[in-house]
Amino acid sequence: MAVQLPLDFAERMKRLLGDEFESFIQSYEQSPHAGLRINTLKISMEQFKEIAPFDLRPIPWCETGFYVPHGVKPGLHPYYHAGLYYIQEPSAMAPVEQLNVQPGDRVLDLCAAPGGKSTQIAAKLQGKGVLVTNDIHSERTKALAKNVELYGVRNAVVLNESPERIADAFPHYFDKVLIDAPCSGEGMFRKDEDMVKSWEHHSVEKCVLMQRDILETAARLLAPGGTIVYSTCTFAPEENEAMIAEFLKLNRDFAVVNIADTAGFAPGRPDWVREMLPDQATETEEVLDQTRGTARLWPHLLEGEGHYVAVIKHSDESNLELDKELHEEKRGAGQRVPESRLLHEPSEDRSFLRSASLPITKADRKKERLLRVESRASNDKSTRGGKHTAKPGKKGKEAGGRKSDRGQGRASDSSSVDPLAVYAQFVNENLVIPLEGETVCYGDRVYQSTVGAARLEGLKVIRPGWFMGTVKNGRFVPSHPLACALRASEAHRSVHLSSEDGEAVRYLKGETLNIEQERLNLLEGAAPKGYVLVCVDGYAAGWGKWLDGVLKNEYPAGWRWTSV
Repeated sequence: MAVQLPLDFAERMKRLLGDEFESFIQSYEQSPHAGLRINTLKISMEQFKEIAPFDLRPIPWCETGFYVPHGVKPGLHPYYHAGLYYIQEPSAMAPVEQLNVQPGDRVLDLCAAPGGKSTQIAAKLQGKGVLVTNDIHSERTKALAKNVELYGVRNAVVLNESPERIADAFPHYFDKVLIDAPCSGEGMFRKDEDMVKSWEHHSVEKCVLMQRDILETAARLLAPGGTIVYSTCTFAPEENEAMIAEFLKLNRDFAVVNIADTAGFAPGRPDWVREMLPDQATETEEVLDQTRGTARLWPHLLEGEGHYVAVIKHSDESNLELDKELHEEKRGAGQRVPESRLLHEPSEDRSFLRSASLPITKADRKKERLLRVESRASNDKSTRGGKHTAKPGKKGKEAGGRKSDRGQGRASDSSSVDPLAVYAQFVNENLVIPLEGETVCYGDRVYQSTVGAARLEGLKVIRPGWFMGTVKNGRFVPSHPLACALRASEAHRSVHLSSEDGEAVRYLKGETLNIEQERLNLLEGAAPKGYVLVCVDGYAAGWGKWLDGVLKNEYPAGWRWTSV
């Protein structure tokens, strides 16, 4: 059934597209195209192609992206729950491909929820460098954090901040900045009819104001010589070519990088700005032609929805480099411990969210006080090659958790617990991984952060890094995100469940399994009793605890398979 387009929208597109309009309109009679992107943090392209449970057809502009047949539901397979692929609209894969992320880059995804582009960036970083992913809407950051964790990202920080406050904390810090800007959403009309209904209320004019502010702030975040990719899912030239031309006029140290000729991409349309916005075109005439080097993705020219992508690069100027160096000195050693706040409790089921507008109790402040610990490289074999040697924070009681809950029996003397020692012991007895970056504790929760606590001072932090687990009653309880990011070879104990015989689905539904000891994969010297990394066809999906032939299910309730 064809989408009922708003009359004003259809008339504008007819005027702009001319002879192309009929083909454009006919595209709305077709079903939207479904796609997925292979998560190369967990599996290689070759490996996935060998085990793919459905037909795959390459997406021309994304090496790791594939179309799936209409009617196929990739979300109803154990591989989805193991984080082997991300379900993503094909055109939405284009912006990150144009960002040209390399391992070791510092990258910011400024408007990131629900996290598809962030996981795409993370796969390109391959665990090296820094990913800061942010969304200004607190409710949307729950999905963002969950996707970052499900797909095994170790080097990400998740924020819930305004771009301006991030720029204050990270001036000229990032090599690459992605702006998937809030927009009027015209390109998504075929995929999401709710966008049609909200279009008249979500005006182009309101979006332009937000986009202008975001782009200006992004310039403050970018390192000398860095790259910004600006994208929208709308056709409106006010939000696309006109926005880029205005930015270039005000920021002469930036220029458009022409997007390579890719199958189905059309050039930008500066002529539309001249036609629709003659006053603005006059003001930006000397830079407007650069926008021809940006790209438009049209639903009648390729298999995907409507998108716009612009790549703008900064020239390498010494004054920005000086600003960056001065800021790094201020953030250096000897700075006081920050009092950042973790707004989302990192509970396994993601059910807890405290609004920033709610009152903060004394207990909240005590629980959320940040204890900063520098991770140091160590040759001690007990750290298994990691950078894990650490000192405790001010008070073990703050980092080591509370007394056991009422009615739960014997209480532990948490004031005597060194949470980092408990954490180190768990790593030594259960894992073979280097712990890179800085070990950070929020209350009784332990993270590995590639950014460091000082730079997060005062920001609304959702995840300061890779969430490793929680210290409870003197013991370390590993987190689900820790399991998601591991490989089977990095755990002392692992077990492999098959996606074909129903056993993997039973685990994902939260059932206890009977597993004979012979099925456990044990590193030399490891006892079978304890935490086991549960893998689906060899790829990590979560934790279990094995004892006497029984695998107790540790898969978190909020993540469980709920389909029949």
